[in-house]
Amino acid sequence: MAVEYEARRAGEDHGTHGETPDGAPHKSATGRAGGNRWLGVLRSPLGWCAAALLLLVLLLAVFGPLLWSGRADAIDTGRLLEGPSGRHWMGTDNLGRDVFFRVLVATRLSVALALLATVLGVVTGLVLGVAPLLLGRRVGRLVTAVVNVAVAFPGLLLALFFAVVFGLGAKGAVLAIGFAMAPGFARLTQTLVASVSERDFVHAARVAGVGDLRVLTRHVLPNISDPLIVNATISAGGALLAFSGLSFLGLGVQPPSYDWGRLLGEGLNGIYTHPAAALAPGAAVVIAGLAFNLTGEAVAKAVGVPTAHRSRAVRPVRPVRPAGPSEVGPAPAVAPDADGPGREPVLSVEGLRVSFPGPDGPVSAVRGVGFSVGQGEAVGVVGESGSGKSLTALAVSRLVEHPGAVDAHRLEFLGTSLLDGKEQGAATRRLLGTSLAMVFQDPMTSFNPTMRIGRQLAEVAQQHLRTGRHEALSRAVERLREVRMPAAERRAAQYPHEFSGGMRQRAMIALGLMGHPRLIIADEPTTALDVTVQRQVLRLLERIRAADDVALLLISHDINVVAQTCDRVLVMYAGRIVEELPSDRLLTAARHPYTRALIATVPHMDTDLDRPLAVIPGRPVTPDQVPAGCAFAARCAFARDRCRTDDPRLAASGPGHRVACWYPHTEPADRPLDERPADPIGEKGDRP
Repeated sequence: MAVEYEARRAGEDHGTHGETPDGAPHKSATGRAGGNRWLGVLRSPLGWCAAALLLLVLLLAVFGPLLWSGRADAIDTGRLLEGPSGRHWMGTDNLGRDVFFRVLVATRLSVALALLATVLGVVTGLVLGVAPLLLGRRVGRLVTAVVNVAVAFPGLLLALFFAVVFGLGAKGAVLAIGFAMAPGFARLTQTLVASVSERDFVHAARVAGVGDLRVLTRHVLPNISDPLIVNATISAGGALLAFSGLSFLGLGVQPPSYDWGRLLGEGLNGIYTHPAAALAPGAAVVIAGLAFNLTGEAVAKAVGVPTAHRSRAVRPVRPVRPAGPSEVGPAPAVAPDADGPGREPVLSVEGLRVSFPGPDGPVSAVRGVGFSVGQGEAVGVVGESGSGKSLTALAVSRLVEHPGAVDAHRLEFLGTSLLDGKEQGAATRRLLGTSLAMVFQDPMTSFNPTMRIGRQLAEVAQQHLRTGRHEALSRAVERLREVRMPAAERRAAQYPHEFSGGMRQRAMIALGLMGHPRLIIADEPTTALDVTVQRQVLRLLERIRAADDVALLLISHDINVVAQTCDRVLVMYAGRIVEELPSDRLLTAARHPYTRALIATVPHMDTDLDRPLAVIPGRPVTPDQVPAGCAFAARCAFARDRCRTDDPRLAASGPGHRVACWYPHTEPADRPLDERPADPIGEKGDRP
């Protein structure tokens, strides 16, 4: 697409919710403090106490053996088992060696072995935790089952078991504690990976052809790193205590080496006559463990604060010449549209079904949907939640994953069948990636929160257009300009949380424009936006459609928006299209009782404020409980016996009008056309 839209008029987004006059989001107190959150935590009592203790422990671990090894190993047979004195602050052991200096020297070995065991446990747990994502469902379930069984055993019991398996000594203790720690960390990782791997931006990366390993390292792990780091830091304190316990029992460090656990075991024998020899290493274990745990708490407090990353500026880049058709391969041949002479069909759907496994067999959430979208045409899809609107869009976009199954008599996009997409592989992905744009209803879940907007847009060009990194980023900046994003170069270097709702929606549209879209599927693009931003988003979609003759499939709950924006309207209920008619006749000539009920629930200027608002009685049917006859019969005031036994088919009811009802309305609607609400997107061609 090589269209440059008209220049942005000053003050266009002055009324946009969450934006300043220059288009930037309002800065909150949390946002201003976000960049200094670590410094703020460090200044708190928890932060400086944790930092001081951890620094003390690390300094002793580094310099203790260098400074006091000689005094710690010096044997004095004339001072065996002496109590605390000015010369020996914590007394001496059974060979006359200074207990205090031995505790200081033992810091290095105690801390080093604990950290080594923590690293082993974290790495092993991380590998086991991400195995279901990398190895597939069958092997992943086996790994998950093993982890669940291991988690059921107490950690100390696992550590003792592994200590016996690997033998006595420091090496065996490290392996024992590390592997005993791994199941708990793996369980946490599995939970976090499962929660992130189902997000929209991960599905989009897979559809774009990104491999599992890259999805893991680029999209999943960065989004779960904070809780993993916190858990690993706190686990270091637990590993230190566990290691000291094994050495205390004689399963850890062996003579002549010594750590705090071994010193504690030696001092315990004379605790009644010489308690300082046992109290000193015990106090060291407590202080070091407290240092690691407080550090973990401080890290948790820091990463728990909403982030506001500082954005580095993107250097100016020259505009990139939009890629022509030759750069993305030849356009597939298209068949003539049966619905209108001279209009080429972009999307043709017949008998579309989407089913999922159920306890009593497959459950069909979309049941035999058929429609077409012509070039440059805007088709709206309306209906209550659960009617199958979004699932139909996902099926057309090939975004329904296992265990969902998609089947159709015909499913063609630009003349290419999408039913045999698995055989076509990369060619089908490239066609969908360059010619079909998907605008989701919640961009915050569709964008990767740990990646900058520019990089996420550029990834589309790199994957589908085979462009270089710099050229792809330049193209991303150009697309942000085309959707009238203020300061596009600076915005490309920012993260999704730094955008307002309207700006994120525009960035999502820019993401779809990274290719050369022939069809834009907008799934509730104005949900959770205020009316001003809704108008801007709808106007932007209208401009794109008019400028490049792009087809639009608009899914919405707002029947008035669809009536004013689209050329045709599809009304869906219980996974089927129950009525199809031109949008200019929607409010006056709708014949299906469900369509009229939807229209009646929308308040208008003549609504009697003294009466309750109109509602549709009952609840929508669920896909697993669709009745034998008309699915709307239980809620329809005009239903008869035939409606409850025979399922009506979608049949012609006039030019461009189809309805699935045994007894459709024939009289005009109560609400005439001239009483429709004002155009929510303004007159065509007007400006904010």
